[in-house]
Amino acid sequence: MNAITMLRTAVAVLTIAALGGIVMAIIRLSGNRNPPSWLAMLHGLLAAAGLTLILYASFTAGVPLLANIGVILLVLAALGGVVLNQNYQWKAVLLPRGLMIGHALCAVAGFVLIVVAACAGSG
Repeated sequence: MNAITMLRTAVAVLTIAALGGIVMAIIRLSGNRNPPSWLAMLHGLLAAAGLTLILYASFTAGVPLLANIGVILLVLAALGGVVLNQNYQWKAVLLPRGLMIGHALCAVAGFVLIVVAACAGSG
């Protein structure tokens, strides 16, 4: 499997994770409640799977520079997600909107760069 195919596969997985993130954001922003823990865990699992595949492609097959920049942004988003999960979700404390939005913006920016790199590549 070449790097572009791995990127495209990761985009598919990250798209599903992003849909879960959108649902969670709607739940949180529409009221004073956190999304269900099972949804947060599924979102994190899928996002981590996509990120792991991109990292594997980057280290073994080489990916375009845009994808590497996207990986950095996704890693930052992942760190924000860990903070949201460990410091708020599991302690049943309301997720702070600012941190949640920062997490989302970082993830979206990284995702867009990955998509551009995957679409620009041949294969």
